[in-house]
Amino acid sequence: MFDVSDLRFLTALSAAPSLAAAARGLGVTPPAVSQRLALLEDRLRLRLIERGRGQLRLTAEGAYLVDRAKDILDDVESLADEMAARAGRIEGPLHVIAPFGFGRLRVAPVLARFGDENQELRPMLSLSEDPVGAMNDGLWDLLVHVGRLPDLRTTQRKLAPNRRLLVASAGYARRFGLPQRPEDVAAHRVGVVRENRADATLWPLTGPEGIEMNLRVQPVYGCNDGEVLRAWALEGFGIVERSEWSISADLRAGRLVRVLPDWSLPDADIVALLNPRAVRSLRIDKFVERLASEISAPPMA
Repeated sequence: MFDVSDLRFLTALSAAPSLAAAARGLGVTPPAVSQRLALLEDRLRLRLIERGRGQLRLTAEGAYLVDRAKDILDDVESLADEMAARAGRIEGPLHVIAPFGFGRLRVAPVLARFGDENQELRPMLSLSEDPVGAMNDGLWDLLVHVGRLPDLRTTQRKLAPNRRLLVASAGYARRFGLPQRPEDVAAHRVGVVRENRADATLWPLTGPEGIEMNLRVQPVYGCNDGEVLRAWALEGFGIVERSEWSISADLRAGRLVRVLPDWSLPDADIVALLNPRAVRSLRIDKFVERLASEISAPPMA
């Protein structure tokens, strides 16, 4: 009546807003999609998708078939993974989600090398300003996150420690001096990064002898890309808060200097979250091991 390829075809249609969009995703023409759908409906003697204007909609029978198809495809994928693991092969799709800056600079090179070493792997990297929000999509295997996390019911693994530091360029320090107390920051230019829903203007600081305070800053400039903010800081625009992974080399080279070195911000450790709906496979486990190994190496250390 139908085979696995038909089930994959129908689930692809169900995730697309239109037949044309589905055709682009499948790499075929819209008439080819329409013809295959019509043949499938003829064989089943059921209408699976409502045609018409607006977003593509499944019929009740189509929705039922898609739900069952997803379970069957998960079982097929699981079986394929189990057999690949028994043979020691790393193959199949690997969808990783990561923040823009860290994903582009640290995750992407590791994923590229891992894919090159395992030619049967099909890696995909999605960069997002809000990677935790991207979890709702469901179509991912591994999510890399920088910073504190809510109490998520997912398996988490710490990949590397990561401090958050206040820094400014050496040139800025020579021209304007540096604050000696948190209260002095108000007299300086401050930049903030707006990567997610967090309040970027509130800096929770812990000082000598465990003194805690919440410092509210008035930013002069900001960006949703942390690496742009780092570049602006290097140009001498002012004081910024950045992750250690991003600016450790600049600190060693003297391009950036610590601000309020006796005060600390909460750590923003780098963690990996595993999708509870994804089938645990050799490719996921091996990539997590590789990622932990490579991002824990200098300049992270």
